[in-house]
Amino acid sequence: MINISPILESYLDHHVDQEPEILSRLRVETYQCTTQPHMISGEYQGRLLSILAKILSPKTIVELGTFTGYATLCLAEGLPSDGKIITIDKNDELEYLCRKYFDESDFALKIDFRINDAREELNTIEKNSVDLAFIDADKESYPYYFEKILELLRPGGTMLVDNVLWYGKVMLEEEDKKDPSTKILKEFNEMVTKDERVESIILPIRDGITLIRKK
Repeated sequence: MINISPILESYLDHHVDQEPEILSRLRVETYQCTTQPHMISGEYQGRLLSILAKILSPKTIVELGTFTGYATLCLAEGLPSDGKIITIDKNDELEYLCRKYFDESDFALKIDFRINDAREELNTIEKNSVDLAFIDADKESYPYYFEKILELLRPGGTMLVDNVLWYGKVMLEEEDKKDPSTKILKEFNEMVTKDERVESIILPIRDGITLIRKK
């Protein structure tokens, strides 16, 4: 994560809406039952996803990278009565945990949880039908996911891409020679910035989120 002063971090955490109780329990169980609990979106970022979804009121959301479903539930908070979120992950080891909390939530009927390769599942979604997308999957595929999601987004649709600052490594000259993911993310960030089909801005929240609007 990007280093910020403990004082600022404490202040920010104190001035954010409290997560719903179900998310608090999911967050705790994620830390108890997984080997990489830091992959969870967490309370601060989760409230950002929630409020953005509520502002946009998307009828169709696509999420790449479910992990334990925390971000899924945050995004689902903004769905209208006839909305849905398609969340895709190829790792079936945590399916039980996701489904446990999805079924318990108020959004059970709005969540379409798919265990499969994202490249296959994205081909089943109609072009120009998606209002909001959240990419938080394998970094090596970010350029592919960007292009594919751009096809699926309606004009004016929104894309969110997580981990674009990659622990601050994208700002360091030599890191891309040590870590393939750093190199790809550096190239990805440059690609998005120069793409005239979209408007974008990087938000320095946690590990960096790029907010993208399709023109």
